[in-house]
Amino acid sequence: STALALSARVGVRACVSIEGGRAGAACRCLRIRVDRQGAFAMKFAMVCASNMNRSMEAHNLLKNEGLDVESYGVGSRVKMPGPTAREPNVYPFGTPYATMYEDLKRKDEALYEKNGLLKMLERNVKVKTAPQSWQENTTVMFDVVLTFDDGVFDKLMDDVQQREQKLMKSFLVINMAVKDNPKEAGRAAPLALQLCRKIEECEDWEDDIEDIVEDFTNETGRKPFYTVCFY
Repeated sequence: STALALSARVGVRACVSIEGGRAGAACRCLRIRVDRQGAFAMKFAMVCASNMNRSMEAHNLLKNEGLDVESYGVGSRVKMPGPTAREPNVYPFGTPYATMYEDLKRKDEALYEKNGLLKMLERNVKVKTAPQSWQENTTVMFDVVLTFDDGVFDKLMDDVQQREQKLMKSFLVINMAVKDNPKEAGRAAPLALQLCRKIEECEDWEDDIEDIVEDFTNETGRKPFYTVCFY
């Protein structure tokens, strides 16, 4: 049996509990945020490879702007540049950003201060505790998932297509290619916000998404592509 409880109070979440088995794309809990006008606000996910740079830059900005947002990585592990191309710094997902910061600082503070990794981790610590794996998320459903790389999009879609679709709740996966460096991530975050605002403010994104993407391309020169998926 399915029990659905909704409240019109600001900021509350409604939980859908489904007994026996997996719910949709391995999701047991549908979390719905209610905005101050009483309408259901959309939930966004920012996704890159390691949940370190591009997704976190966008997560930070969207969070500060009041959007309901989380972020993830699709890689098998968190990878960051090391002293050479053959010696990356590698951590399991779930390793706290603060732990990575102290580890890099101990290894070579001057190097990682110069290449911006320590600054990046300082930012990340203020956003959330640790990088999260998209594939390990089985509890949160999103309205819009934004990826920042074609390869990231492909890996995410591989995972989505392996999950059961029972709830038939649609969600949008949209890709905007961004080079994986702090400078380009900084440029892309306001564009991600702009695109998410357009989607959130439309009456029906499924009907309007083609026009939204066309307008966004005309305004920014960026050409994202998208697909519609289901939980």
